[in-house]
Amino acid sequence: MTGTTLHASRIPSLLTASAAALYLTVLAGCGSTNSDSAGQSPEPTERQTAETAGPAERIALTYDGGVMVLDAESHKVLGTFEAEGFTRLNAAGDNRHLFLTEGDAFRLLDMGTWSEPHGDHSHSYTTDPLLTDQRIEGSHPGHLVNHDGTSVAFFDGTGEIHSFDPAELSADAPIKTEKAQAKEAHHGVAVVRADGSMIHTVGNEDTRSGVVIRDAEGKDVAENSDCPGVHGEAAVKDGVITVGCENGLLIIKGDEITKVDSPDEHGRIGNQRGHEDSPVVLSDYKTDPEAEVERPTRVTLTDTTSGKLTLVDLPAAYSFRSLGRGAEGEALVHGTDGTLRVIDPESGTIGTEIPVTGEIATASGEVSAGADAHGHDDGHGHDHDHGDGHDHDHEHDRHNH
Repeated sequence: MTGTTLHASRIPSLLTASAAALYLTVLAGCGSTNSDSAGQSPEPTERQTAETAGPAERIALTYDGGVMVLDAESHKVLGTFEAEGFTRLNAAGDNRHLFLTEGDAFRLLDMGTWSEPHGDHSHSYTTDPLLTDQRIEGSHPGHLVNHDGTSVAFFDGTGEIHSFDPAELSADAPIKTEKAQAKEAHHGVAVVRADGSMIHTVGNEDTRSGVVIRDAEGKDVAENSDCPGVHGEAAVKDGVITVGCENGLLIIKGDEITKVDSPDEHGRIGNQRGHEDSPVVLSDYKTDPEAEVERPTRVTLTDTTSGKLTLVDLPAAYSFRSLGRGAEGEALVHGTDGTLRVIDPESGTIGTEIPVTGEIATASGEVSAGADAHGHDDGHGHDHDHGDGHDHDHEHDRHNH
C-alpha cells in the first residue's frame, strides 16, 4: 500500500483517537494476583514531543499485514507498522493508546496524541505514533472494555481476566495488571466498576448462559443464567450495564439483574452502544438463527429505566460495527446504502439522514457495512468509504431530529 489511498479489501477495522485529558482516577481491580504482562521495549523511545494549539485527532486502521496511523484532518499517513494474523483495534481507555489484538496478545499502540489538564484548561501534545513491545498476553484475546477508569481484557482461551489502570500505560514499561478467573473458558467479557466489583459472563466452550457479579473481594453476590448466547456489553446513564442475549438483554443496576425479553423467540442482541448521559442503549437485532450471515434491517432501543424495548425499522441493512452514539446520546447507524442515520433514542424516530459514502461492498462484491466504525466528537464523524476507497468527514445537526 502506498500513499493515502485506502482500499476496501484491506481495511477491516477503524478507530479514532482524539487528544483529551488522561484518566487520573486509580481504581482497585478485582482478583488477588498482580502480574507484569510480557513485553519490555529494548530501549526507551527517542521520539520528540511538540505542543499543539489544540487536540489533534488521529485515526488508526488495520489492513492485511499491519496497522497504520493517519492524521484525521489531512489523512496523511503518520506511521505504518507490521502485524501478523487476524488483527483488531480496541480502545485502551486513556484517549491516547489503543490495543491491537495480534496473535495471543493485546499489543499497545501509542497514537502519539494526548492532552494534559492544567487548571481551567488543557495543554495538547503530539509525538510520532508507535506500535510498542508492551503486551498483555493470553490465549485467544477477546473483548477489551473500559468502565469507571478501569480497563479489562478478557481471554477466551482460558477465561483469564486482566484489569489495569489505563492512565499508567507507557511505551517504555510493562503493563501491570490484576488477574481474575472466570469459572470456565468461553468467549466472554468482563467489566470492573468504581466500587471494585466485577461483572463477567458465564459459559464454556459450547454454550454461554448469563452473567455473575463479584464484589471487590471476589465473592459471588448475584448471578443470572437466563441469557443464552450472552455477548457484548455497554454502559449507560448512572453506571447501568447491559449485556446481550439471543432472546433479549440483561440490565444490571448495582447487584440487581433484570431480563428484558425480545419480541421474537429468537431476537438476538449481541452488540450494544451506550452513552453516559442517556438511559437508552442502542443494539443490533437478528432473528434468523440459521443464517450464515444475517443482514439485519432493525435495531433496538432499550430504556434501562423502564425496561421498554423498541424496535426501529431501517431502510437499509447494517453491520454490528456500524452502530454508534453521538455527542448528546443520539443513536447512529451507518447503513450499507452509505447513509448515516441519526435516531432519537427516546422516540425511535429517524431524523437526519446523511449520505456519507457510496454503497458499501466487500471485496467479494457483497454489500456490507461490516468493516465500518465511526469516531464522533461534538457531532463530527469520520467514515471510510468501501465503495470508492476514500475517507469522508461529516457533521450532523444534533438539533434536527
